[in-house]
Amino acid sequence: MKELKHLNKYFKKYWLKLLSGIVITIIARIFSLVMPSYVKKSIETVEHYFANDLSKADATDELLTYIFIIVGSALMAGLFTFLMRQTIINVSRYIEFDLKNEVFDHYQFLSLNFYKKNRTGDLMNRISEDINQVRLYAGPAIMYGINALTLFSCLIPLMFIKAPTLAAYTLLPLPILSVLVYQISKIIHKRSTVVQEYLSTLSTFTQEMFSGVSVIKAYALEPKTNEELEALAIDGKNKSIRLAKVNAWFFPLMVLLIGMSNILVIYIGGKQFISGEIKSIGVIAEFIIYVNMLTWPVAIVGWLTSIVQRAEASQKRINEFLKQTPEIENHVETISPIEGKIEFKNVTFTYEDTEITALKNISFVINEGETVAILGKTGSGKSTILDLIARLYDVTSGEILIDDVPIKKLNLTNLRKSIGAVPQDAFLFSDSIKNNIRFGKHDATEEEVITVAKNAVVHDNIMDFTKQYETVLGERGITLSGGQKQRVSIARALLKDPKIYAFDDCLSAVDTETEEEILKNLKKASHDRTTLIVSHRVSSAKNANKILVLEDGELLQEGTHDTLNTTDGYYKELYENQLSHKEN
Repeated sequence: MKELKHLNKYFKKYWLKLLSGIVITIIARIFSLVMPSYVKKSIETVEHYFANDLSKADATDELLTYIFIIVGSALMAGLFTFLMRQTIINVSRYIEFDLKNEVFDHYQFLSLNFYKKNRTGDLMNRISEDINQVRLYAGPAIMYGINALTLFSCLIPLMFIKAPTLAAYTLLPLPILSVLVYQISKIIHKRSTVVQEYLSTLSTFTQEMFSGVSVIKAYALEPKTNEELEALAIDGKNKSIRLAKVNAWFFPLMVLLIGMSNILVIYIGGKQFISGEIKSIGVIAEFIIYVNMLTWPVAIVGWLTSIVQRAEASQKRINEFLKQTPEIENHVETISPIEGKIEFKNVTFTYEDTEITALKNISFVINEGETVAILGKTGSGKSTILDLIARLYDVTSGEILIDDVPIKKLNLTNLRKSIGAVPQDAFLFSDSIKNNIRFGKHDATEEEVITVAKNAVVHDNIMDFTKQYETVLGERGITLSGGQKQRVSIARALLKDPKIYAFDDCLSAVDTETEEEILKNLKKASHDRTTLIVSHRVSSAKNANKILVLEDGELLQEGTHDTLNTTDGYYKELYENQLSHKEN
């Protein structure tokens, strides 16, 4: 129960609702205990009538009274059972809601390295399936546990008071039932876990196949994909059948042991009635009802044990993530305005997961309002510079200054709000185009959205769609072409109107003419903003105030287009190659 202590704060938060639910549960069970004794009295009334101890009128009056009490108590038990579920089960849903928000909020604070080390499917499983297991503990387990405890504490002493010998024989099979249910629940838990793991594998496989369906079709891999899915399906079928075989034992065992208890009640009770130890057949009827009332709570003991075990295991998995602290922490509460000056001082950075040193002793200064282009071969460290400026990672050695202040001494949230980033792999959400552009500024007017779309040269494309800006995109923006996705991402960054723009090779999927138009518009929109443009094209870099050329993580060249174009080196070669391609 050590891991489940994490839930204590939620139990304290909802203690009043939980306490009222427990009280209502006890009241509901007390009302349900009224019926058996009045069934017994009803039978005794009939016995007295046939023994001529009661007149027909008196017997009828007594029976009607007992029936009224039985029906009334059943209705009250039903009402309080309904209220019980409305309180305790609702509390479990509140706890589920709070815990999901806690986990999701924590996910958002964790650094990028966390997401590189953990699979998306596992993250989703912990926030869905694991929390659902915890919810069963926080709601149904408590409700049925109190229910069972109340019945045990009231009913068993009552049975021994009324007929000790009959009670002992009646209760004999019930512990056996509890042990068997517990053992079956353990096996079910193990096999359910295997099935859940299989479902995760199946989900991952199908998601990858659906996402890469164009590649599958292009390479005519449908038969191979079908074979792989069939193998997965057969494996899943076998695992599900193994689970179903164990589940099939659950209710038959309950019926068998209930039947055994009822047979014992009838046999032992009948013998006692014949010998005169029991004065009325009504006692036997009363005990049969008691047995049926006790059967589910006894069976529930094993089930509850299984729920607690599963909840403990799930909460442990959740706690493993909740205990992880973000590598990138916000050390400053004070918010200082960002102007846009950026300085790298002997910065070296090594990726923890791959141990690749992406930057090696890099130093440069970007003044406020300057446009700087960063060029270099694939893997030279261009994108890493943008990630470090947004403090998605912390440097391994050296220092980054923003407005002459060490980056770690700036408020992290404010820093990132001051940056309009357009990643290399444009990510769009399954939402309308308008809302995707508004992502950086939720209160933007429609006119503002249209203006930035025009600056990103995507407005005409959007207007060609039937629903125009209300067009809902497919997963990851699959509705749009690569160039359109990039331009929508640019529009999103422009709408944010930040102090620093960071464009990471975001024009690679557009043609040269469109690129020139976008760059011209970007120059107007960001004339007083610090702008960093990562690119493989000289056309994106030639009008920049400064050009940085990287190679293998080192700063190879630095200067303007004119100075670098007259100096032998990577930039001049790149310019001449691209110029010759353009002429051809």
